[in-house]
Amino acid sequence: MESRTLIWIGLFVGSTIGGLIPELWGAGMFSMSSLFLSGAGAIAGIWVGFKVSRW
Repeated sequence: MESRTLIWIGLFVGSTIGGLIPELWGAGMFSMSSLFLSGAGAIAGIWVGFKVSRW
């Protein structure tokens, strides 16, 4: 796959998972922790997509 595609997939998956994690402890979907973890998940997803595209 093209590296841009893998990076976008990583961004989407990472931000989705990061945004849903606070639901485990009862925080709302638009809580501050959800927004923060969504951003952190997006950054982690971009990093993983970049590393996978280099293989």
